[in-house]
Amino acid sequence: MEKLYGSFVWDSEKEAENIRKHKIGFAEAAFAFKDPERKIFADQAHSLFERRYYCLGMVNGKVITVRFTYRREKIRIIGAGFWRKGAKYYEEKTL
Repeated sequence: MEKLYGSFVWDSEKEAENIRKHKIGFAEAAFAFKDPERKIFADQAHSLFERRYYCLGMVNGKVITVRFTYRREKIRIIGAGFWRKGAKYYEEKTL
């Protein structure tokens, strides 16, 4: 089942799996896009059939990495988590 949250959309089953694995829901992950210091990069490794991206942004005092794509003028969240590599890259490019 697909969920809609403002300008964001995602699969509810994928979100449940993400919460189990990474302890973060997609509604919370969407706040990474509100960070004025956010960074967005192309995901070259997973862009074979559609263009995918990473958003690195601060959420509740932690840097989160959100994997996403664009679908029909919406941002479709694919996954999210707190990865050290993403946090390190965010901090290096923000300072």
